[in-house]
Amino acid sequence: MKRLPPRTLRGQLTVGLVTLLALACLAVGITTAPALRGFLMGRLDEQLVASGGRFAASLEHEARPDADNRPDTRGQAESTFGARLLNGTTTQAAVVDDDTDRPVPLTSGDRRALATVPVDGKGHGIHLSTLGSYRVTAFHGDDGDVLITGLPLHPVEETVHRLEAVEAVLFGAALVITGIAGAQWVRISLRPLQRVTARAAEVSELPLASGEIAMPGPLSDTDPRTEVGQVGTAMNHMLGHVEDALVRRQASEEGLRRFAADASHELRTPVANIRGHAELALRHRGPVAPEVRHALERIDDESQRMSRIVDDLLLLARLDAGRHLEHEPVDLTLLILNATADARAAGADHVWRLDLPETPVTVPGDAHRLQQAIGNLLANARTHTPPGTDVTIALTTGLRGACVTVTDNGPGIPEELQQTVFGRFVRADPARSRSTGSSGLGLAIVHAVVTAHGGTVAMTSSPGHTTFRLLLPL
Repeated sequence: MKRLPPRTLRGQLTVGLVTLLALACLAVGITTAPALRGFLMGRLDEQLVASGGRFAASLEHEARPDADNRPDTRGQAESTFGARLLNGTTTQAAVVDDDTDRPVPLTSGDRRALATVPVDGKGHGIHLSTLGSYRVTAFHGDDGDVLITGLPLHPVEETVHRLEAVEAVLFGAALVITGIAGAQWVRISLRPLQRVTARAAEVSELPLASGEIAMPGPLSDTDPRTEVGQVGTAMNHMLGHVEDALVRRQASEEGLRRFAADASHELRTPVANIRGHAELALRHRGPVAPEVRHALERIDDESQRMSRIVDDLLLLARLDAGRHLEHEPVDLTLLILNATADARAAGADHVWRLDLPETPVTVPGDAHRLQQAIGNLLANARTHTPPGTDVTIALTTGLRGACVTVTDNGPGIPEELQQTVFGRFVRADPARSRSTGSSGLGLAIVHAVVTAHGGTVAMTSSPGHTTFRLLLPL
């Protein structure tokens, strides 16, 4: 599996630092080894020139048995090579060994290599099968022959290889130490950025959708002269703007809640008076024109509808304000039975089915509000589905709590409304909803009541299948 490069800024900076150092070490190694080789080669050539070819010159004449006529090895370094060529043919070849000379057996390849050495007094490299690599220089002899003197290249190669080994060890250790120290240095340098990340993560976990939010304080140690400090300063400005916006939104929401509560409370009395006068007028024993009676009946119907809206708004305002509900044991099974009986009476043209456990299910809460929430779900299924629709109410229990589901095989909820179905005054069909008396607050009350009980409500819908699911803690 291909290994991916590090994605964190800390990893990228550390890898970049080590990579740059590795490139620098590689450049130093590539430069120093050839430079040292060239320097040592120059010194070797100087030694060859300084020797004057004395050892090779002593090979010009055939050696005689007497010691005085043996090749001159005085002042010659050990392993110095000498050879005499006459008409391109090597006549003699020897090497200095322990202050004396030792004949060197040459192969045909060695002889050809010696014959190709230019006679220019400069150093040239050759390889002899029995001696190895040599640096040689060729001179013209006194007898029309060519004299070759050479020194071994083994010390030069050994020195260069030793330098390369030392550099490899030193550079490797430098890379390891730099990697460890660089990682720590980068970690310390990026510590302010880590605080910015932690603060951003803390803010992202806050419930910013609604309610009063306590924003965290500003970041400290934000030096504007550094890039990280500039990020911290920008974060502080952003947090300040967000906090101001949240404060204004909270104040606006509180004002709207107070207005809804006050308006609902104030409207209850005049709506009740309108209903009373309408009912009183309808009970008049004297003759009443049909048009007047119809108008009074419409006034009574609309006042009752307005009364329900006012009650719903007042309930939502109280729940939004965090008003505590009752916390008594509630027989959820009995609530579902009663709500289904009411729905069956109001919607006899629907098929109502129950799927309840054998034993009663009890949850802590407010019985009246839970009855209202379940009733709203059934009323929603009855109102927004055609006659003959199957509606199934099921109750199950599990580790997470008691789950109430209301499922129907109606036409479903339009996709564009599914995200806002629990909002206030949301209607799938505004014209039909108003004609049937729906205010668009039913599902909003369901959501508010279930949330106030510490539960959750969810919905899934597609053509032919819609399910509302209430989850209440046991």
